[in-house]
Parts: sequence; structure tokens; C-alpha cells
Amino acid sequence: MILRFKLDENLPHKVEPALRDLGHDVETAISEGLAGAIDSDLLNACTAEDRILISLDLDFADIRVYPPQSHRGIWVLRPAEQTFDTILALALAGVRLSTVERTTGQLWVIDKKRVRIRE
Repeated sequence: MILRFKLDENLPHKVEPALRDLGHDVETAISEGLAGAIDSDLLNACTAEDRILISLDLDFADIRVYPPQSHRGIWVLRPAEQTFDTILALALAGVRLSTVERTTGQLWVIDKKRVRIRE
């Protein structure tokens, strides 16, 4: 299944080609001129483009501000250390889970040991 992602500016730039190499449709906040944009503007762009947002920003995990039913999906990655390898591993864990779990209308908080899903 091909997923449509928008990567927040706080992710290493090498995550984009790694996900593209797997066949996914990937855009970045930076390439779309959204670097430095307020969070709601970034999520609105994701919603308009039917994309899952992948971010390291814990603000996106607040379901009172960003109710899950209002977007295509948000994945907040929580790496133990912020290296390319650990961040990519968490994104790939999300990709694997998406083969059996829907993403629409869900917040996923992905860390090394688990994926917490809020609807």
C-alpha cells in the first residue's frame, strides 16, 4: 500500500528518500515553503493534500488541539536518541503497522517499544 506523507521540518532530510525508495508519496514542509509555519497551518496543508504528518513535535500529540477525526493521521515519533537511524526505524515501524491498522483519524505516538494509538 502506498502512503502519502508530509514530513515536518524537524526530521532528518534523509528520511524523505528512504520512504520514497519504498514507493511512498512523500513531501516535506521545507520543500513546500512551510518551514517555520505554525503547527495548525502545517496540519491544514496535510489535510488538504490527504497526507499523514510525521513529526517529532509533541504538540501534535495533543488531541484537544488536533482531534484525530479531523485529519488523515499524525505520527509523532519519540526516538530514544535523535539520530537518522533511530528516527527512520520509528517511521518504518509505522509503515509496517499501517499494513494492518488504519491511519485515518488516528494519532500514533511511536517509540522503540510500542505504538500508542488515539482515536
